[in-house]
Amino acid sequence: MARRKTESTTQILSTLKAASSAMSHQMIQEELDIEVDRATIYRVLNRFCEDGMVHRVIGENGKQYFALCEGCEKENHSHNHFHFRCKNCGKVECLSREIEIKLPAGYVAQNFNGLISGVCAQCA
Repeated sequence: MARRKTESTTQILSTLKAASSAMSHQMIQEELDIEVDRATIYRVLNRFCEDGMVHRVIGENGKQYFALCEGCEKENHSHNHFHFRCKNCGKVECLSREIEIKLPAGYVAQNFNGLISGVCAQCA
């Protein structure tokens, strides 16, 4: 079934495309030109994750960050890379190198959430 293209969906996607790093719900809400409630933003972001457009990063404090996917599809949504969160400026970015994790026979990975925290190059 095709997804509806609403103004909130369009603006949230545009905000993520313009971002240079992963964004939290609050960061996205602050960038929108229209009033969109929290539940709608989360619903749209979850739909983007389901559709392979965005991936979710969970910070050490449980806060969720969202970043655009590159080359993912709904059926092939893989993000075996680490993310870096700067403890000074709060920026969360994808580290480009993919990590190969060898699981025991019969195991199937469905999620990878690798986060490294420290100080980014701009803050160091």
